[in-house]
Amino acid sequence: MAKSFEDFKLNRQILNAIEDAGYTVPTPIQQKAIVPILSGQDIMGIAQTGTGKTAAYVLPMLMKLKYAQGKDARALILAPTRELAMQIEENIRIFAKYTDLRTVVLYGGLGPRTQITQIEQGVDILVASPGRFLDLYLAGHIVTKSLQFLVMDEADKMMDMGFIGSIHRILEVVPRKRQNLLFSATMSALVEKISGDFLKFPLRVEVAPQATPAHTVSQILYPVPNLKTKLNLLQHLLKDDEAFQRLIIFCKTKTVADNIFHFLERKYGPEQVRVIHANKGQNTRINSIQSFKDGAVRILVATDVAARGLDVADVSHVINFDVPIVIEDYVHRIGRTGRAYKSGEAITFCTEAETYYLKKIEKLIRQSITKTEIPEEVFIEETPYAERQAMAKEIDLQKRKENPDFKGAFHEKKLKNTKSSRPKPSNKTKSFQKNAKRSGR
Repeated sequence: MAKSFEDFKLNRQILNAIEDAGYTVPTPIQQKAIVPILSGQDIMGIAQTGTGKTAAYVLPMLMKLKYAQGKDARALILAPTRELAMQIEENIRIFAKYTDLRTVVLYGGLGPRTQITQIEQGVDILVASPGRFLDLYLAGHIVTKSLQFLVMDEADKMMDMGFIGSIHRILEVVPRKRQNLLFSATMSALVEKISGDFLKFPLRVEVAPQATPAHTVSQILYPVPNLKTKLNLLQHLLKDDEAFQRLIIFCKTKTVADNIFHFLERKYGPEQVRVIHANKGQNTRINSIQSFKDGAVRILVATDVAARGLDVADVSHVINFDVPIVIEDYVHRIGRTGRAYKSGEAITFCTEAETYYLKKIEKLIRQSITKTEIPEEVFIEETPYAERQAMAKEIDLQKRKENPDFKGAFHEKKLKNTKSSRPKPSNKTKSFQKNAKRSGR
Protein backbone atom coordinates (compact mmCIF):
# COMPACT_ATOMS: atom_id res chain seq x y z
CA MET A 1 0.00 0.00 0.00
CA ALA A 2 1.37 3.40 -1.03
CA LYS A 3 2.51 5.48 1.95
CA SER A 4 3.17 8.64 -0.05
CA PHE A 5 2.29 10.05 -3.48
CA GLU A 6 5.89 9.38 -4.57
CA ASP A 7 5.08 5.64 -4.48
CA PHE A 8 2.63 6.03 -7.41
CA LYS A 9 5.43 6.97 -9.86
CA LEU A 10 3.65 10.21 -10.78
CA ASN A 11 5.70 12.77 -12.70
CA ARG A 12 7.45 15.66 -10.96
CA GLN A 13 4.99 18.33 -12.18
CA ILE A 14 2.06 16.50 -10.55
CA LEU A 15 4.00 15.72 -7.36
CA ASN A 16 4.97 19.39 -6.99
CA ALA A 17 1.33 20.43 -7.39
CA ILE A 18 0.25 17.86 -4.76
CA GLU A 19 2.88 19.22 -2.40
CA ASP A 20 1.76 22.83 -3.03
CA ALA A 21 -1.81 21.82 -2.22
CA GLY A 22 -0.62 20.52 1.17
CA TYR A 23 -1.39 16.82 0.63
CA THR A 24 1.12 14.36 2.04
CA VAL A 25 -0.56 10.97 2.62
CA PRO A 26 -2.93 9.36 0.08
CA THR A 27 -6.44 8.59 1.34
CA PRO A 28 -7.68 4.94 1.27
CA ILE A 29 -9.63 5.44 -2.01
CA GLN A 30 -6.53 7.00 -3.61
CA GLN A 31 -4.35 4.12 -2.38
CA LYS A 32 -6.71 1.58 -3.91
CA ALA A 33 -7.67 3.32 -7.17
CA ILE A 34 -4.64 5.20 -8.55
CA VAL A 35 -2.46 2.21 -9.53
CA PRO A 36 -5.25 0.25 -11.32
CA ILE A 37 -6.32 3.43 -13.20
CA LEU A 38 -2.69 4.01 -14.26
CA SER A 39 -2.59 0.42 -15.56
CA GLY A 40 -5.69 1.08 -17.72
CA GLN A 41 -8.36 -0.83 -15.79
CA ASP A 42 -12.04 0.14 -15.63
CA ILE A 43 -12.96 1.06 -12.05
CA MET A 44 -16.15 1.04 -10.02
CA GLY A 45 -15.38 3.13 -6.93
CA ILE A 46 -17.71 3.15 -3.93
CA ALA A 47 -16.81 5.92 -1.51
CA GLN A 48 -18.68 8.54 0.48
CA THR A 49 -18.02 12.21 -0.11
CA GLY A 50 -15.00 13.81 1.55
CA THR A 51 -12.73 10.80 1.01
CA GLY A 52 -10.58 12.30 -1.76
CA LYS A 53 -12.16 10.37 -4.63
CA THR A 54 -11.85 13.26 -7.13
CA ALA A 55 -8.05 13.18 -6.79
CA ALA A 56 -8.22 9.35 -7.00
CA TYR A 57 -9.17 9.61 -10.67
CA VAL A 58 -7.81 13.07 -11.59
CA LEU A 59 -4.18 12.32 -10.63
CA PRO A 60 -3.74 9.17 -12.78
CA MET A 61 -5.69 10.81 -15.61
CA LEU A 62 -3.32 13.81 -15.64
CA MET A 63 -0.37 11.42 -15.56
CA LYS A 64 -1.65 9.51 -18.62
CA LEU A 65 -2.65 12.60 -20.63
CA LYS A 66 0.74 14.24 -19.80
CA TYR A 67 0.51 17.41 -21.92
CA ALA A 68 -1.78 19.42 -24.21
CA GLN A 69 -2.35 17.67 -27.51
CA GLY A 70 -4.53 18.43 -30.52
CA LYS A 71 -7.75 20.40 -30.38
CA ASP A 72 -10.35 17.84 -29.23
CA ALA A 73 -11.01 16.54 -25.70
CA ARG A 74 -9.31 13.31 -24.63
CA ALA A 75 -11.15 12.96 -21.32
CA LEU A 76 -14.79 13.54 -20.39
CA ILE A 77 -15.92 13.75 -16.75
CA LEU A 78 -19.70 13.76 -16.22
CA ALA A 79 -21.15 15.30 -13.05
CA PRO A 80 -24.82 15.66 -11.98
CA THR A 81 -24.76 19.30 -10.84
CA ARG A 82 -23.02 22.48 -11.88
CA GLU A 83 -21.60 22.83 -8.34
CA LEU A 84 -19.89 19.44 -8.56
CA ALA A 85 -18.67 20.13 -12.11
CA MET A 86 -17.08 23.39 -10.93
CA GLN A 87 -15.55 21.64 -7.92
CA ILE A 88 -13.97 18.95 -10.13
CA GLU A 89 -12.60 21.60 -12.50
CA GLU A 90 -11.07 23.41 -9.52
CA ASN A 91 -9.37 20.18 -8.40
CA ILE A 92 -7.98 19.61 -11.89
CA ARG A 93 -6.64 23.17 -11.98
CA ILE A 94 -4.84 22.61 -8.62
CA PHE A 95 -3.19 19.34 -9.71
CA ALA A 96 -2.46 20.37 -13.32
CA LYS A 97 -0.92 23.76 -12.44
CA TYR A 98 2.57 22.77 -13.67
CA THR A 99 1.28 21.18 -16.90
CA ASP A 100 -0.19 22.80 -20.01
CA LEU A 101 -3.33 20.59 -19.98
CA ARG A 102 -6.49 22.54 -20.86
CA THR A 103 -9.78 22.04 -19.02
CA VAL A 104 -13.23 23.39 -19.89
CA VAL A 105 -16.26 23.06 -17.63
CA LEU A 106 -19.75 22.88 -19.20
CA TYR A 107 -23.05 23.38 -17.35
CA GLY A 108 -26.47 24.91 -17.88
CA GLY A 109 -27.85 28.08 -16.33
CA LEU A 110 -25.52 30.30 -18.39
CA GLY A 111 -25.50 31.07 -22.09
CA PRO A 112 -23.25 28.61 -23.98
CA ARG A 113 -21.30 31.19 -26.02
CA THR A 114 -18.29 31.45 -23.65
CA GLN A 115 -18.13 27.67 -23.26
CA ILE A 116 -18.23 27.17 -27.06
CA THR A 117 -15.37 29.69 -27.50
CA GLN A 118 -13.28 27.83 -24.89
CA ILE A 119 -13.86 24.48 -26.64
CA GLU A 120 -12.90 25.97 -30.01
CA GLN A 121 -9.60 27.20 -28.56
CA GLY A 122 -8.66 23.56 -27.79
CA VAL A 123 -9.34 21.32 -24.80
CA ASP A 124 -7.89 18.17 -23.22
CA ILE A 125 -10.38 17.55 -20.38
CA LEU A 126 -14.10 18.31 -20.47
CA VAL A 127 -16.02 18.42 -17.19
CA ALA A 128 -19.73 18.56 -17.96
CA SER A 129 -23.28 18.06 -16.82
CA PRO A 130 -24.93 15.49 -19.16
CA GLY A 131 -27.56 17.93 -20.47
CA ARG A 132 -25.18 20.73 -21.51
CA PHE A 133 -22.71 18.21 -23.01
CA LEU A 134 -25.43 16.74 -25.24
CA ASP A 135 -26.70 20.20 -26.25
CA LEU A 136 -23.24 21.29 -27.43
CA TYR A 137 -22.46 17.91 -29.02
CA LEU A 138 -25.71 17.89 -31.02
CA ALA A 139 -25.04 21.49 -32.11
CA GLY A 140 -21.70 20.30 -33.54
CA HIS A 141 -19.35 22.04 -31.07
CA ILE A 142 -17.86 18.89 -29.47
CA VAL A 143 -15.88 16.18 -31.30
CA THR A 144 -15.70 12.89 -29.36
CA LYS A 145 -13.42 10.73 -31.56
CA SER A 146 -10.29 11.48 -29.44
CA LEU A 147 -11.84 10.54 -26.05
CA GLN A 148 -9.72 8.04 -24.10
CA PHE A 149 -11.32 8.48 -20.65
CA LEU A 150 -14.96 8.60 -19.60
CA VAL A 151 -15.62 9.28 -15.91
CA MET A 152 -19.02 9.28 -14.23
CA ASP A 153 -18.87 10.98 -10.82
CA GLU A 154 -21.70 10.78 -8.25
CA ALA A 155 -23.44 8.17 -10.42
CA ASP A 156 -26.19 7.63 -7.83
CA LYS A 157 -27.14 11.31 -7.89
CA MET A 158 -27.22 11.24 -11.69
CA MET A 159 -29.68 8.36 -11.56
CA ASP A 160 -31.80 10.15 -8.91
CA MET A 161 -31.94 13.22 -11.14
CA GLY A 162 -33.20 11.22 -14.13
CA PHE A 163 -30.06 11.39 -16.29
CA ILE A 164 -30.09 7.71 -17.30
CA GLY A 165 -31.50 8.51 -20.77
CA SER A 166 -28.85 11.22 -21.36
CA ILE A 167 -26.08 8.84 -20.20
CA HIS A 168 -27.18 6.19 -22.70
CA ARG A 169 -27.18 8.79 -25.50
CA ILE A 170 -23.65 9.87 -24.51
CA LEU A 171 -22.47 6.23 -24.49
CA GLU A 172 -23.68 5.95 -28.11
CA VAL A 173 -21.53 8.87 -29.32
CA VAL A 174 -18.20 8.24 -27.52
CA PRO A 175 -15.53 5.83 -28.87
CA ARG A 176 -15.92 2.21 -27.81
CA LYS A 177 -12.23 1.92 -27.05
CA ARG A 178 -11.81 3.99 -23.89
CA GLN A 179 -11.13 3.65 -20.16
CA ASN A 180 -14.23 3.97 -17.95
CA LEU A 181 -14.35 5.08 -14.32
CA LEU A 182 -17.53 5.20 -12.24
CA PHE A 183 -17.71 6.64 -8.73
CA SER A 184 -20.73 6.57 -6.45
CA ALA A 185 -21.47 6.87 -2.73
CA THR A 186 -24.30 4.31 -2.89
CA MET A 187 -25.03 1.36 -5.16
CA SER A 188 -28.69 1.54 -6.14
CA ALA A 189 -30.35 -0.77 -8.68
CA LEU A 190 -30.09 1.95 -11.36
CA VAL A 191 -26.36 2.47 -10.68
CA GLU A 192 -25.89 -1.32 -11.00
CA LYS A 193 -27.71 -1.17 -14.34
CA ILE A 194 -25.73 1.72 -15.76
CA SER A 195 -22.44 0.21 -14.54
CA GLY A 196 -23.29 -2.95 -16.51
CA ASP A 197 -23.78 -0.88 -19.68
CA PHE A 198 -20.80 1.36 -18.98
CA LEU A 199 -17.93 -0.69 -17.50
CA LYS A 200 -15.96 -3.62 -18.93
CA PHE A 201 -14.81 -6.17 -16.31
CA PRO A 202 -14.33 -3.41 -13.72
CA LEU A 203 -12.25 -3.60 -10.57
CA ARG A 204 -14.53 -2.74 -7.64
CA VAL A 205 -12.84 -0.39 -5.19
CA GLU A 206 -14.67 0.19 -1.91
CA VAL A 207 -13.22 2.03 1.05
CA ALA A 208 -16.21 1.84 3.37
CA PRO A 209 -19.48 -0.10 3.40
CA GLN A 210 -21.99 1.46 1.03
CA ALA A 211 -23.75 4.60 2.23
CA THR A 212 -21.92 4.87 5.52
CA PRO A 213 -21.21 8.36 6.83
CA ALA A 214 -17.57 9.29 7.38
CA HIS A 215 -16.31 8.21 10.82
CA THR A 216 -15.23 11.78 11.47
CA VAL A 217 -18.87 12.96 11.58
CA SER A 218 -20.79 12.64 14.85
CA GLN A 219 -24.58 12.52 14.39
CA ILE A 220 -27.28 13.91 16.70
CA LEU A 221 -31.06 13.78 16.39
CA TYR A 222 -33.54 16.16 18.02
CA PRO A 223 -37.17 14.94 17.96
CA VAL A 224 -39.23 18.17 17.61
CA PRO A 225 -43.01 18.68 17.51
CA ASN A 226 -43.34 21.38 14.85
CA LEU A 227 -41.81 24.05 12.61
CA LYS A 228 -41.77 26.89 15.17
CA THR A 229 -39.94 24.71 17.69
CA LYS A 230 -37.39 23.87 14.98
CA LEU A 231 -36.78 27.60 14.56
CA ASN A 232 -36.45 28.11 18.34
CA LEU A 233 -33.98 25.22 18.56
CA LEU A 234 -31.96 26.52 15.60
CA GLN A 235 -31.78 29.97 17.20
CA HIS A 236 -30.63 28.44 20.50
CA LEU A 237 -27.86 26.36 18.87
CA LEU A 238 -26.51 29.27 16.83
CA LYS A 239 -25.96 31.33 19.99
CA ASP A 240 -22.80 29.26 20.48
CA ASP A 241 -20.82 30.95 17.71
CA GLU A 242 -17.54 29.49 18.96
CA ALA A 243 -18.72 25.94 18.28
CA PHE A 244 -20.91 26.75 15.26
CA GLN A 245 -18.20 28.57 13.32
CA ARG A 246 -19.20 27.62 9.79
CA LEU A 247 -22.35 25.66 9.02
CA ILE A 248 -24.70 24.52 6.27
CA ILE A 249 -28.44 24.28 6.96
CA PHE A 250 -30.23 21.88 4.60
CA CYS A 251 -33.94 22.27 3.80
CA LYS A 252 -36.15 20.07 1.62
CA THR A 253 -37.78 22.85 -0.43
CA LYS A 254 -36.85 26.23 -1.90
CA THR A 255 -39.68 27.88 0.08
CA VAL A 256 -38.41 26.57 3.43
CA ALA A 257 -34.83 27.54 2.49
CA ASP A 258 -35.92 31.11 1.67
CA ASN A 259 -37.94 31.36 4.91
CA ILE A 260 -34.99 30.16 7.02
CA PHE A 261 -32.68 32.55 5.18
CA HIS A 262 -34.94 35.58 5.87
CA PHE A 263 -35.33 34.49 9.52
CA LEU A 264 -31.53 34.27 10.00
CA GLU A 265 -30.84 37.38 7.93
CA ARG A 266 -33.02 39.44 10.31
CA LYS A 267 -31.18 37.90 13.24
CA TYR A 268 -27.55 38.06 12.07
CA GLY A 269 -27.53 40.53 9.17
CA PRO A 270 -27.10 39.85 5.42
CA GLU A 271 -23.30 39.70 5.66
CA GLN A 272 -23.40 36.45 7.70
CA VAL A 273 -25.98 34.39 5.76
CA ARG A 274 -26.48 33.23 2.15
CA VAL A 275 -29.02 30.91 0.51
CA ILE A 276 -28.61 28.71 -2.57
CA HIS A 277 -31.23 26.66 -4.43
CA ALA A 278 -32.35 25.94 -8.00
CA ASN A 279 -34.21 29.25 -8.39
CA LYS A 280 -31.12 31.30 -7.64
CA GLY A 281 -29.16 32.55 -10.68
CA GLN A 282 -25.88 30.85 -11.53
CA ASN A 283 -23.73 33.86 -10.61
CA THR A 284 -25.57 34.30 -7.30
CA ARG A 285 -24.91 30.65 -6.43
CA ILE A 286 -21.23 30.87 -7.39
CA ASN A 287 -20.73 34.07 -5.38
CA SER A 288 -22.55 32.65 -2.33
CA ILE A 289 -20.45 29.47 -2.33
CA GLN A 290 -17.24 31.48 -2.81
CA SER A 291 -18.09 33.81 0.10
CA PHE A 292 -18.80 30.77 2.25
CA LYS A 293 -15.51 29.13 1.23
CA ASP A 294 -13.56 32.32 1.92
CA GLY A 295 -15.04 32.49 5.44
CA ALA A 296 -16.78 35.81 4.77
CA VAL A 297 -20.15 34.10 5.36
CA ARG A 298 -20.81 31.97 8.44
CA ILE A 299 -24.13 30.29 7.48
CA LEU A 300 -25.15 28.77 4.15
CA VAL A 301 -28.80 27.74 3.77
CA ALA A 302 -29.31 25.25 0.94
CA THR A 303 -31.55 22.69 -0.68
CA ASP A 304 -30.06 19.38 -1.83
CA VAL A 305 -28.77 21.07 -4.98
CA ALA A 306 -25.69 21.82 -2.84
CA ALA A 307 -25.48 18.50 -1.00
CA ARG A 308 -22.86 17.17 -3.40
CA GLY A 309 -19.82 18.77 -4.91
CA LEU A 310 -19.56 21.44 -2.25
CA ASP A 311 -16.05 20.99 -0.92
CA VAL A 312 -15.44 23.55 1.82
CA ALA A 313 -12.76 23.10 4.44
CA ASP A 314 -13.63 23.41 8.13
CA VAL A 315 -17.43 23.19 7.99
CA SER A 316 -18.03 22.66 11.71
CA HIS A 317 -21.72 21.64 11.44
CA VAL A 318 -24.40 20.46 9.07
CA ILE A 319 -27.96 20.98 10.29
CA ASN A 320 -30.74 19.03 8.60
CA PHE A 321 -33.62 21.42 9.26
CA ASP A 322 -35.77 18.86 7.42
CA VAL A 323 -35.15 15.12 7.13
CA PRO A 324 -34.44 14.44 3.42
CA ILE A 325 -37.12 12.50 1.51
CA VAL A 326 -34.51 11.03 -0.86
CA ILE A 327 -32.81 9.09 1.91
CA GLU A 328 -29.44 8.75 0.13
CA ASP A 329 -29.15 12.55 0.29
CA TYR A 330 -28.65 12.27 4.07
CA VAL A 331 -25.20 10.72 3.53
CA HIS A 332 -24.25 13.44 1.06
CA ARG A 333 -25.55 16.27 3.22
CA ILE A 334 -23.61 15.24 6.29
CA GLY A 335 -20.55 14.55 4.12
CA ARG A 336 -20.14 18.33 3.83
CA THR A 337 -18.60 18.29 7.32
CA GLY A 338 -15.87 16.07 8.75
CA ARG A 339 -13.95 16.25 5.46
CA ALA A 340 -10.29 15.31 4.96
CA TYR A 341 -10.11 13.56 8.34
CA LYS A 342 -11.29 16.60 10.30
CA SER A 343 -14.13 16.13 12.78
CA GLY A 344 -17.61 17.56 12.25
CA GLU A 345 -21.12 17.33 13.64
CA ALA A 346 -24.39 16.61 11.85
CA ILE A 347 -27.60 17.63 13.62
CA THR A 348 -31.04 16.56 12.42
CA PHE A 349 -34.42 18.01 13.45
CA CYS A 350 -37.19 15.42 13.09
CA THR A 351 -40.97 15.76 13.52
CA GLU A 352 -43.35 12.82 13.90
CA ALA A 353 -44.20 13.06 10.18
CA GLU A 354 -40.49 12.74 9.27
CA THR A 355 -39.81 9.66 11.43
CA TYR A 356 -40.77 7.41 8.47
CA TYR A 357 -37.79 8.71 6.43
CA LEU A 358 -35.49 8.74 9.46
CA LYS A 359 -36.03 4.98 10.00
CA LYS A 360 -35.19 4.36 6.34
CA ILE A 361 -32.01 6.46 6.69
CA GLU A 362 -30.93 4.48 9.77
CA LYS A 363 -31.50 1.26 7.83
CA LEU A 364 -29.46 2.62 4.89
CA ILE A 365 -26.48 3.73 7.02
CA ARG A 366 -26.80 0.66 9.26
CA GLN A 367 -26.67 2.63 12.49
CA SER A 368 -28.96 4.43 14.89
CA ILE A 369 -28.64 8.19 15.21
CA THR A 370 -28.28 9.32 18.82
CA LYS A 371 -31.46 11.01 20.11
CA THR A 372 -31.02 14.12 22.25
CA GLU A 373 -33.61 15.97 24.31
CA ILE A 374 -34.43 19.56 23.37
CA PRO A 375 -32.55 21.85 25.82
CA GLU A 376 -34.71 23.32 28.61
CA GLU A 377 -34.01 26.87 27.45
CA VAL A 378 -35.76 26.19 24.11
CA PHE A 379 -39.44 27.16 24.12
CA ILE A 380 -41.58 24.30 22.77
CA GLU A 381 -44.42 25.79 20.75
CA GLU A 382 -47.89 24.31 20.46
CA THR A 383 -48.51 22.79 17.03
CA PRO A 384 -51.07 24.87 15.07
CA TYR A 385 -54.18 23.06 13.82
CA ALA A 386 -53.27 23.33 10.10
CA GLU A 387 -49.77 21.92 10.67
CA ARG A 388 -51.18 19.12 12.85
CA GLN A 389 -53.63 18.19 10.07
CA ALA A 390 -50.90 18.29 7.39
CA MET A 391 -48.66 16.02 9.49
CA ALA A 392 -51.50 13.56 10.14
CA LYS A 393 -52.22 13.45 6.40
CA GLU A 394 -48.54 12.85 5.63
CA ILE A 395 -48.41 9.96 8.16
CA ASP A 396 -51.50 8.43 6.51
CA LEU A 397 -49.81 8.60 3.10
CA GLN A 398 -46.67 6.95 4.49
CA LYS A 399 -48.72 4.11 5.99
CA ARG A 400 -50.51 3.67 2.68
CA LYS A 401 -47.14 3.43 0.91
CA GLU A 402 -46.21 0.52 3.14
CA ASN A 403 -49.69 -1.03 3.07
CA PRO A 404 -51.94 -0.18 0.08
CA ASP A 405 -54.99 -1.57 1.97
CA PHE A 406 -54.58 0.97 4.77
CA LYS A 407 -57.53 3.40 4.61
CA GLY A 408 -56.33 5.99 7.12
CA ALA A 409 -58.08 8.32 9.52
CA PHE A 410 -58.79 10.85 6.77
CA HIS A 411 -60.50 8.25 4.58
CA GLU A 412 -62.86 7.14 7.36
CA LYS A 413 -63.64 10.72 8.36
CA LYS A 414 -64.45 11.63 4.77
CA LEU A 415 -66.89 8.73 4.43
CA LYS A 416 -68.58 9.57 7.72
CA ASN A 417 -68.93 13.21 6.73
CA THR A 418 -70.34 12.31 3.32
CA LYS A 419 -73.07 10.22 4.89
CA SER A 420 -73.99 12.63 7.66
CA SER A 421 -73.81 15.79 5.57
CA ARG A 422 -76.48 14.65 3.08
CA PRO A 423 -79.55 16.90 3.72
CA LYS A 424 -82.71 15.17 4.92
CA PRO A 425 -85.74 15.74 2.64
CA SER A 426 -88.29 18.19 4.04
CA ASN A 427 -92.00 17.27 4.52
CA LYS A 428 -92.80 19.43 1.49
CA THR A 429 -90.30 17.49 -0.66
CA LYS A 430 -91.67 14.14 0.61
CA SER A 431 -95.21 15.21 -0.27
CA PHE A 432 -94.13 16.31 -3.77
CA GLN A 433 -92.32 12.96 -4.38
CA LYS A 434 -95.48 11.05 -3.24
CA ASN A 435 -97.78 13.00 -5.58
CA ALA A 436 -95.32 12.66 -8.47
CA LYS A 437 -95.35 8.87 -8.02
CA ARG A 438 -99.16 8.74 -8.02
CA SER A 439 -99.53 10.88 -11.13
CA GLY A 440 -96.75 8.92 -12.90
CA ARG A 441 -94.49 11.97 -13.40
